[in-house]
Amino acid sequence: MHASTTYLYLLRNTPFFTSLSKPQLRWVIDHSREWEAKSGATVTDCADTSGDYWILLDGGWAVAYGGKQLPAGHADAGKWFSAKEVQGECRLVTTERSYVMQIKRAVMDAMLAEGFAFNAHLNAGRAYYRSIFGSDQPAR
Repeated sequence: MHASTTYLYLLRNTPFFTSLSKPQLRWVIDHSREWEAKSGATVTDCADTSGDYWILLDGGWAVAYGGKQLPAGHADAGKWFSAKEVQGECRLVTTERSYVMQIKRAVMDAMLAEGFAFNAHLNAGRAYYRSIFGSDQPAR
């Protein structure tokens, strides 16, 4: 993966961010990192202890788990990922050329504390990941 530039006009059309105001979008851009990844690139794996959040901006990715690839697009419940939400061995891999955003856990926590409208997306993703990894997954 290599660093990419995040553009406000594109970010505002990404489903995870459509509810944010322009100042909130600018804050996200200033406190995150965008990456471009070729098809088949590993974005992160379940051994990652950072708790960083990954959001699919464009393209596609899949959770490789238990010999399966469980795909998600940028409008699906699995459009974000954090290894802190799952257990076991897995990898998050791109299924096509993709753009992904990395948000540090502390930054996401700060945005949530400030009322950034992410809860619906996060709750849908948690339900999706519990359906894959089991109902005993942490609910955060």
